[in-house]
Amino acid sequence: MNLTGHISEAITDIKTTEGTTKELFLLRGLPGSGKSTLAKSISGIHFEADMYFMKDDKYQFDITRLKDAHQWCQEGVEKGMTVLNQSRIVVSNTFTQEWEMKPYFDLAEKHGYRVYSLIVENRHGGVNEHGVPEDKLKIMKNRFEVKL
Repeated sequence: MNLTGHISEAITDIKTTEGTTKELFLLRGLPGSGKSTLAKSISGIHFEADMYFMKDDKYQFDITRLKDAHQWCQEGVEKGMTVLNQSRIVVSNTFTQEWEMKPYFDLAEKHGYRVYSLIVENRHGGVNEHGVPEDKLKIMKNRFEVKL
């Protein structure tokens, strides 16, 4: 097949995503569990609040901007659902408590997405790349809610 044929095939594939099942994956877990790595292996558009803190390819966390980061993430997901018409969206945040996922559940309901909530366990000895202190990790672990 020539280049024009490949382009036509790609455009056809994009158009056919409109009729497919729309899916929102919420990847939950403590820092270092592998949420971001897993998210990158799932096809679809990927968001996480930590992306907000990337400046010149360096992670520059500012706790005073955490609310802004989560708002940015939610807005990105909604844009992915509406403007970009993505059939699969992946969000990887700690999501230790149910209320933290609620805005995403609301967006999914509003825009017709099926939600999958997946807990990522650190069974591979992953490293906490963002330097979250051990006492904060313990707090996160103790407040982690699971709904079965």
